[in-house]
Amino acid sequence: MNWKHVKTVARTDLRQLAQAKDFWVPMSILGAIFFVVVPTILLLALTSLGDVEAISKVADAVEVLPQQAQEQIQGDTDAGRASYALAVFLFAPVAIVVPLTISTAVGAATIVGERERGTGEFLAHSPAGTREIYMGKLIASLIPGYATTIVGFGIYSIIVNVIVGPEVGGWFFPTKQWWILMLWVVPPFLAITLSVVLRLSARVKSTAAAQQASGLVTLPLIGIAYSQSTGALFGADRTSALIGGIAWGVAAIGLYKGMKSVSRGRLLGVADEM
Repeated sequence: MNWKHVKTVARTDLRQLAQAKDFWVPMSILGAIFFVVVPTILLLALTSLGDVEAISKVADAVEVLPQQAQEQIQGDTDAGRASYALAVFLFAPVAIVVPLTISTAVGAATIVGERERGTGEFLAHSPAGTREIYMGKLIASLIPGYATTIVGFGIYSIIVNVIVGPEVGGWFFPTKQWWILMLWVVPPFLAITLSVVLRLSARVKSTAAAQQASGLVTLPLIGIAYSQSTGALFGADRTSALIGGIAWGVAAIGLYKGMKSVSRGRLLGVADEM
């Protein structure tokens, strides 16, 4: 595989995406809502209310968490314990929903979009092989979602430490489980989803059809990824490593098979039947 060709394909797609304000502006807003606005409002509400009855009820809800999770919760007050549990355990969907949503939106149009723009013929006759085209498209789909997540995660970490830190004795976030989640568990689930989305994008006849099909396919994958990622946070380190390892194996198989979905004929629009 010629990685120069892969980089060229990925760089071209990312350049086009950077110029599409109608895409990245809404996606940036989405990331800001999930990583900044909602956590800030909820955490400020918890920490500013003090030890009132409402906080006590939230703290009681913490008792339903698994025993391993309860043992990790820090804080001497109900407000501190409740805000810690919210920040560490209950915002786990953020790390899953944002990258999957953004990368799916990019991946759904990445191949079929070439045909609609009339650039599929140019790409089909380029020196890049179909495997190199596939990898370039995959990288171009991964980067926006995961980059948004990394930036958002950094901002979220600061928010959590500034608001919740004083309640639990100092800065504490990211926890070890969150590092494992972000670096080991989330990436393979993102790759699994894109392996399916890119295959659909290569087979359907329009971007609209690709987006509709991708939505139906990725919804259960988001649910699976969320449940497994939440389990990784609640469980022991060994469980997190196991979940990530299995996901990486499934991702490798899915991506390998996905390479076969891209052909020069499909780029030209002469082999795009489902």
